[in-house]
Amino acid sequence: MRVAVVGKGGSGKTTTAAVVARTFARHGLSVVALDCDTNPNLGISLGVGDDETERLVTMRESLDERESEHAPSWDELVDRFGSDAPDGVRLAVVTRIQNPDPG
Repeated sequence: MRVAVVGKGGSGKTTTAAVVARTFARHGLSVVALDCDTNPNLGISLGVGDDETERLVTMRESLDERESEHAPSWDELVDRFGSDAPDGVRLAVVTRIQNPDPG
């Protein structure tokens, strides 16, 4: 299952995404939360803290500036650029996913 949270700025998307992700994970589902926002704060809402959120944002920025290589697969993206959040949620801060694996 894939869930996207979209809406106007300031409407509570980040908070809603964090609550949904943690709720699904608490019910035993495997959850990967992707923060694609230009102002990524999902890590803070998920509970990974300021320092870890900043580390993930810095990794994303190094990719944007071509200082680092993109991950060739979904699993490697989460392994290389992800972080463990509370309740078993995995978090990655991304700008886009190139060549997504359908299905």
